[in-house]
Amino acid sequence: MSASLIDGKALAAKVKSQLVESVAQVKAERGFPPGIAVVRVGEDPASKIYVTSKKKTAEELGFGSWEHALPATTTQAELLDWVRRLNADPKVDGILVQLPLPKHIDSNAVLLAIDPAKDVDGFHPCNAGSLFQGRPALAPCTPSGVMRMLEEISFSPAGKKAVVVGRSNIVGRPMAALLINASATVTVCHSKSDVAHEVRQADVVVAAVGISGLIKGEWVKPGSVVIDVGMNRGPDGKLSGDVEFAAAKERAGWITPVPGGVGPMTIAMLMSNTVQAAGPNCGRAKR
Repeated sequence: MSASLIDGKALAAKVKSQLVESVAQVKAERGFPPGIAVVRVGEDPASKIYVTSKKKTAEELGFGSWEHALPATTTQAELLDWVRRLNADPKVDGILVQLPLPKHIDSNAVLLAIDPAKDVDGFHPCNAGSLFQGRPALAPCTPSGVMRMLEEISFSPAGKKAVVVGRSNIVGRPMAALLINASATVTVCHSKSDVAHEVRQADVVVAAVGISGLIKGEWVKPGSVVIDVGMNRGPDGKLSGDVEFAAAKERAGWITPVPGGVGPMTIAMLMSNTVQAAGPNCGRAKR
């Protein structure tokens, strides 16, 4: 048996094409399209690539799109002032402060300052709390993309055993919350867990720990769904995931490749969150 691939690029293109109509509807209703502002501090090369990709996608969809590139010497007070201005701008529906920030800036303080209704990254404690309580919220983009992938292959998590490897606030914890909300039985693994034991029992595995090949193919339950969020660059420059892809592919029913799996879905779901934030039911008074 060889697993079917979940094509993240193709699905991301599908999601974005479905957003075109929503963008047009928002623009017709209020006179301007959904808008997203990205704030980048410093010249981190990876951050510049990510921001450029996000801006390009937003412009392709007809969004209002703004990039604010601030010098690495920007103070925390200055960055907070930028956030306050964007919170007050009626044409900005989504605010994204690109991480990591320089060490002299408290990332938590900055993320806390973003209006939760404009928090399209889904990192604000208000959105995180709503997510864990099963209430409507702007959810982090990568976990949302994973759920959309499961939907695309008609895999219902309800009643299934789900294992999330990694407990970060960006992927692991919100991923667990989304799976719980979908009625899965969820185990979150970390450095103190018997990962092999848990993965062997899982109907769906989401690997998001950032260690190349941590999940061995022989651990994968036959016929299960394997979602690899890992993006690790080796000494040769090649990208690899957290899962031993070749071996896991021989046992799984469905599996995501790296690259070309979860990555493209993250940006697609960021755009989806921005359209959601532009709607009248996202916690702000209708403009």
